[in-house]
Amino acid sequence: MSSQNHQNSEDLALLVEQHYQLLFRYAYRLSGDRTDAEDLTQQTYLIAQKKLSQLRDMRLARSWLCTILRNLFLKKVSQKIIPVSLGQTFDVAAEETVLPELNSQELQYALKELPEDFRVPLLMFYFEERSYKEISTELSIPLGTVMSRLARAKSFLQERFSALSTTIHS
Repeated sequence: MSSQNHQNSEDLALLVEQHYQLLFRYAYRLSGDRTDAEDLTQQTYLIAQKKLSQLRDMRLARSWLCTILRNLFLKKVSQKIIPVSLGQTFDVAAEETVLPELNSQELQYALKELPEDFRVPLLMFYFEERSYKEISTELSIPLGTVMSRLARAKSFLQERFSALSTTIHS
């Protein structure tokens, strides 16, 4: 094995060790299915292995891997996506709203109800730690659309969380 191949193997092993749990959680939040999440995570690492030379700075690995995973997910569901409106009214002040604490299963249930057009930007913002501008660029949608989708997604989830906590605590 050449020293370059050996280095790539070590780099990939390090990427798996450092980011597997994050990527799996991200894939699960996107897909809502454990088996799909496992497949997406494995496919992400297969692509990463082939394109490892493109990653020039290991500090950017998290973002790079999340982008690969998200693109795989979007490619997988692109035939299924039907734009859905969550209503035309939203409150930009809701940006500051603190969402109640939920367990992982409750969160996943609420995310599954959220249409893809709203779930993807929300997860990019929280999991990938992308800025509004980066989300706008990555998804090829206007900045205002990113802002409104995030606000609507948060509002939608807040309503679901309130309904869930009312049901749970009744």
